[in-house]
Amino acid sequence: MEFGLIDYIIFASYAILIVSVGLWVSRSKKGHEKNAEDYFLASKSLPWWAIGASLIAANISAEQFIGMSGSGFSLGLAIASYEWMAAITLLIVGKFFLPIFIEKKLYTIPEFVEQRYSTNLKTILAVFWIALFIFVNLTSVLFLGAKALDTILGVGDGNYIMIGILGLAFFAAAYSIWGGLSAVAWTDVIQVILLVVGGLITSVIALNHVTPDGGVFHGLGHIYNVAGDKFQMILQKGHPSYSDLPGIAVLVGGMWVANLYYWGFNQYIIQRTFAAKSLKEAQKGIAFAAFLKMIIPLIVVIPGIVAYVMWSAPEGTAAIEGAKEAFGAAGSVNYDKAYPWLISEFVPSGFKGLVLAALAAAIVSSLASMLNSTATIFTMDIYKPYINKNATDKQTVTVGRITVLTSLIIACMVAPLLGTIKEMFQYIQEYTGLVSPGILGVFIIGLFYKKSTNNGAIWGVILSVPIALALKFWTKIPWMNQMMITWIATMIIIAVVSYIEGKGKDDPKGITLSRKLFATEPVFNISVVIISIILVVLYTIFW
Repeated sequence: MEFGLIDYIIFASYAILIVSVGLWVSRSKKGHEKNAEDYFLASKSLPWWAIGASLIAANISAEQFIGMSGSGFSLGLAIASYEWMAAITLLIVGKFFLPIFIEKKLYTIPEFVEQRYSTNLKTILAVFWIALFIFVNLTSVLFLGAKALDTILGVGDGNYIMIGILGLAFFAAAYSIWGGLSAVAWTDVIQVILLVVGGLITSVIALNHVTPDGGVFHGLGHIYNVAGDKFQMILQKGHPSYSDLPGIAVLVGGMWVANLYYWGFNQYIIQRTFAAKSLKEAQKGIAFAAFLKMIIPLIVVIPGIVAYVMWSAPEGTAAIEGAKEAFGAAGSVNYDKAYPWLISEFVPSGFKGLVLAALAAAIVSSLASMLNSTATIFTMDIYKPYINKNATDKQTVTVGRITVLTSLIIACMVAPLLGTIKEMFQYIQEYTGLVSPGILGVFIIGLFYKKSTNNGAIWGVILSVPIALALKFWTKIPWMNQMMITWIATMIIIAVVSYIEGKGKDDPKGITLSRKLFATEPVFNISVVIISIILVVLYTIFW
């Protein structure tokens, strides 16, 4: 199905709406020049529903739409553990991490490191995060997004990937450079509505086409009957993808490391909670995001399974011309083509523009969030303490804008070098997993162990990398289990060094905790109960 005039009109209308809203909400009030809190923390004015929507918009990107759909094609519903366990992780972050972060009035996660450990360690981690955001996060989102647009628009030969990268970069820059977190967060509310509605449209249309007779529920029953192995949440030993999702260890092992690191200590995710009106508002926003997380597999994983069924064409599946050729022969299948192929083949004109807008919303909202957080860390943790200690608000905002533009230019130059990676989502998770366990260890020990010292944290984070590399290259342990082992080893190193150095005494910078600090309102507690019950039911059904 071709991309028609009506689709271009719908997509252009979406782009104009987002840029207009972004610029409107970021305008300076009469007589008030935008300061650092306005630019980097949206004037600390975000309500719970904007926080929840913005958390999901920042999280869901091409990495999920393209990469997770590709993993749905490859290994099935088991990849949904990232989403469903993230819901519980969000609630843990809301109850146990946020109260401490907001009490300390943070702009950035590295700021916490400075308050708890030292300026030197803060600077090391700030530089690391800036590099990670630019060279891994921004580049992968730009490349995957451009690759998807290239396929959806009917080209698919890769010749327009660079144009797609530049187009997405310009789109994100159009409002995020000027507006800061206000523009990012408030446009995210629109972006989330679009990505959920557009994603559900794709899932419904794909299910409707998977059998000759049509029907969404008929299609769902068919893919469950003919591809039952794709609906196993807990993979057994011997499964081709067991090394990626190692059985029960997903529930009790390394998945927690990936999720706690990402949702608790990732600047471009947690920053919008720092911008909340209050702690209670931030916690309600986290709970709202947890509920949204529960429906994401319907949007990103199910389409991948549908594409697999169409490609493998078991009995009772509608004959889809070109399905075999679209993904390649068995053994050299390009899984990440699943989502864009479904859109280009089955979504009709008119809806196609809306679905493309949904995909663009996911990509652009993540880009804008990453850019804003990169600028926040550079400005508040590098520029202000080292380059210009007496920087005015005007100077910090200007430097933030320059950082956004510079980061985007570098990412645009690096993105095309990524080439073709079969399962981008798994690839990103695996290689981020080399460093995330050590950093998570530093934070968890820092939050909850008053005896931990700066030297202990430095030794822990330094030694975590060779431990992770040794486990990766010298053992056959699944990488997710490697993450769990590295995390535990890091915390042991920090605890031992700290105990020896401090002779068993509490560190002067240790955090004093109290039961009152972690008290939560009934609406948050009810959310925990409901989400826990839903997850138990889901894992029981699809075990």
